[in-house]
Amino acid sequence: MATPQEAVMTAWPRRNHLSKLRLSIQTAFTLFCIFCGYRFYLFTLWASGRSELFVPRPPAIEAFLPISGLVGCKRLLLTGAYDDIHPAGLTIFIAALLISLLFRKGFCGWICPVGFTSNLVEKLALKLKTLRSPPTWLDLPLLSLKYLLLAFFVFLILFKMDLQAIEAFNRSPYNLVVDAKMLLFFLKPSPMTIGVLVFLVVVSFFSRNAWCRYLCPYGALLGIVTLLSPLRITRKQELCINCHQCAKICPGSIEVATKESINSPQCIGCLECVAACPVEGCLGVASSAQRQLPPLLIPMGILTVFFTLWAWARLSGHWQQQIPMDILKVYYQQLGL
Repeated sequence: MATPQEAVMTAWPRRNHLSKLRLSIQTAFTLFCIFCGYRFYLFTLWASGRSELFVPRPPAIEAFLPISGLVGCKRLLLTGAYDDIHPAGLTIFIAALLISLLFRKGFCGWICPVGFTSNLVEKLALKLKTLRSPPTWLDLPLLSLKYLLLAFFVFLILFKMDLQAIEAFNRSPYNLVVDAKMLLFFLKPSPMTIGVLVFLVVVSFFSRNAWCRYLCPYGALLGIVTLLSPLRITRKQELCINCHQCAKICPGSIEVATKESINSPQCIGCLECVAACPVEGCLGVASSAQRQLPPLLIPMGILTVFFTLWAWARLSGHWQQQIPMDILKVYYQQLGL
């Protein structure tokens, strides 16, 4: 059996593909989101009467509507009726929950374009050596912010909104054009919005993944769900050489080198720690029953769940929204797009 020092030279070349695979998948999803955003922009031009060219509305832009997804999920549980206003948003929301339940917080680590942007900033910050770890007395209160935001939405939607209120929200003008409002957020940001975005980017050069770590309520929800996941990163203490490469690279700022099993809500299943570990067999993926599994199971499982639900939604008619174009045109023109 090879010693940890002897295993160092063989692990890195074999595992470097994990980090490259993640970057490739993130890039593909982000480029697809940009493409959908452009197509949706062309659709809004037609719907608002500023263009005669009709471009079909891309349903995938509903991925940016998690609140509608949460409302639609409650309505589905209460009535068994699938959301026909933003069905793709509900499908993607359910996919994100299932992925977190089965394969860690993989939606954040492998699919989310915001996570991809944070990943790029993090890589640049690591090269510039600007990242700093905030003290515990500051980190813990900041961590609570996203859970407070999540608690607010959960209280408002799950506890305060009854079925009548949900139906009223579903058919409200706001919900019908919330996707267009999101587009306007990017096309015509207010000075305050620009200031906040610039602030978050700058802070991310000094504090790793500031938005994802401290402010994203969607990520907070998925993090809670992932605590039930049967998969986790494990470390074999007898093989560890205490290089702490895993902790240095972890996007969730988890002290991987001091734990034998990682089941933190901050773990996004990105496998960066596994890829960075210089010792073969020291870090890996295991089930809750301590059965060792191939690391590629996580990205392959994530993609399988996501595209299976997408295919089901397409085939069952739960992907395209069921709103007459004439009604959409009226609301879009009123919005002043």
